Amino acid sequence: MYKFTLSTDSTCDLYSDFVRENDIKFVSLTYTMEKNGTMTDGLDAFTDYSQYVAFYKQLREGGFSRTSMLNYESHYNHFRKLAEEGAEDVLHFTISSGLSPTVTVAEKAGAEVKKEFPAFNLYAVDSLSATIGQGAEVRAALRLRNEGKSAKEAYDYVVEMQKHIQYAIFANDLYYLKRGGRVSAVAAIAGSVLQVKPSLSFTKDGKLVVVDKVRGMKKAFAYALAKMEKFPPVEENRMIWVVHTDAEEQARELAAMVEARWGYAPDVTIMGPVIGSHVGPGAVAVIWKSKEERQD
Repeated sequence: MYKFTLSTDSTCDLYSDFVRENDIKFVSLTYTMEKNGTMTDGLDAFTDYSQYVAFYKQLREGGFSRTSMLNYESHYNHFRKLAEEGAEDVLHFTISSGLSPTVTVAEKAGAEVKKEFPAFNLYAVDSLSATIGQGAEVRAALRLRNEGKSAKEAYDYVVEMQKHIQYAIFANDLYYLKRGGRVSAVAAIAGSVLQVKPSLSFTKDGKLVVVDKVRGMKKAFAYALAKMEKFPPVEENRMIWVVHTDAEEQARELAAMVEARWGYAPDVTIMGPVIGSHVGPGAVAVIWKSKEERQD
């Protein structure tokens, strides 16, 4: 019997079979795809790899994907269902507060559920990240849950762990970041002409920012490996993870380079539609845990 229930929103980008097999409670965000004048609502709950590929295909064909934060009602219904099923201590992960006020909404919904179910206690974790950064935190909490740790012990661990996750995120171009207000229109046009790959990271307060620009994906991968040399991956509970937005060949190329240097094969996965909407197709990223705290 576990000492706590593990829960997350879908921006962790964990595959559905992993979530199911490891008894992780899951609440999905939504997105709206606009293409050829038609609006189609979608749920961030893909169950097959082909669904991810189809999503990015729509973006490449001119589709425009909008996302919105998970609202109060969705959180309340999610937590109330857990409480009805007997959950008491719940460790729940949300998308970074630097991107969305979701963690505050989750806390309010949890407090309301507790009024009806006094034994219900919510530990809401602001991941200060998203996609595989958030997923790495969920995985760490999963390991601790399976080892018999309490919700408070797992909460304290992942909050400290957040400071040590390093990011090297490379968008294919600046168009989607421009649309999201991350870079100027002039920079986006110049970057597209020059094949500039913006390097992104999460700041300590969970904001996604452009920290550098490199010419071409080959140089981007060299940049990532150089950053790994500066902040080496720790060996204990080693975690290195590569994610892409329908750029699997390049992602596996980067993973092979990482393995050749560090003797550890990273997991390679595809990013879900929520964060993928803002990064755009063709992106590749790698994260790892280091002894040093993140400086971005």
